[in-house]
Amino acid sequence: MEQTNVTDAVMSNSTLCPSIDDFRNQVYSTSYSLITVLGLFGNGLALMVLIKTYNQSSPFHVYMLNLAVSDLLCVMTLPLRVLYYVRKGEWHQGDFLCRISSYALYVNLYCSIYFMAAMSVTRFLAIVFPVQNMRLVTENRARLVCVGIWVFICLSSSPFLMSGQHFDPITNKTKCFEPPHKKGVQKLLTLNMVSLVLFFILPFLVILICYAGIVRALLSRTQAARRQRDTGTKAIRMIVIVLLTFLISFMPYHVQRTIHLNFLSRTDTTCSELIAMQKSVVVTLCLAAANSCFDPLLYFFSGEGFRNRLSSLRQSVSSRKQRTARMRAVTGPVPEENHQPVKAS
Repeated sequence: MEQTNVTDAVMSNSTLCPSIDDFRNQVYSTSYSLITVLGLFGNGLALMVLIKTYNQSSPFHVYMLNLAVSDLLCVMTLPLRVLYYVRKGEWHQGDFLCRISSYALYVNLYCSIYFMAAMSVTRFLAIVFPVQNMRLVTENRARLVCVGIWVFICLSSSPFLMSGQHFDPITNKTKCFEPPHKKGVQKLLTLNMVSLVLFFILPFLVILICYAGIVRALLSRTQAARRQRDTGTKAIRMIVIVLLTFLISFMPYHVQRTIHLNFLSRTDTTCSELIAMQKSVVVTLCLAAANSCFDPLLYFFSGEGFRNRLSSLRQSVSSRKQRTARMRAVTGPVPEENHQPVKAS
């Protein structure tokens, strides 16, 4: 349910509300630019570390790798949105890229939620059922879960491929990322309720149940077991980061989207209500896209040995440079050969 703003919304009293296009263009272009830079750097670094240290793989590592790929695919499409809003809401990149850009944002949004749920279940089993965890949680099963998540989310998000660019005769511009007309709101209300339950409420409940079990298990540990704080510390960090991501990125967007779609079906709205609703759409959609910037915190603070992986990768690069420098010092510079032209007799 792509939401931007309705610039030509006519109120029930036939008066035209002021446009928020300047606010929308500035906020979206600035936010998406910042998210692109931070997302590319954070997830690119994480993906490089995870790939380079793949020999230290674990089920949690598999989920982190897939989450980083999902984030990178999303932030790579954000520059197209930046161009759109820098050009004051005019699309020049073609219908295919319009559809893919909308699709990629929502695939990342829901893949992130499900990968976080899978990581939470993995940590829950490791702490609450450590013996069964050795048998149940394996790398191959984690890969199968990731494939299932990708297939499920990509197929269920396919409705976002249905709406592409369109020409707006009022502004004489080709548009993308614009909201539906009022005649399509009822259909979107139904789709929104399904996606709200399936893609947000259900995985969030799974995460909350896992975290309640983790906290209970940590509090009931004996004093000797509490000294082995490594697993418990990583679990607490994961709980804090995931819950903050949900509270900052996912929850405001899904709550506001539901309110907005119900708002569009009303006929008794005032101008001030419409403008406030449009601005809240802009803010919450930016927060939803920003989840790509929060995920690297999950890798760094909660990932199994991620900081050790980063340190070992840095040391290996440094040692290679030192070996190369020593070899050059021993062999010395290679003398250049003087090739003299052969004179004809």
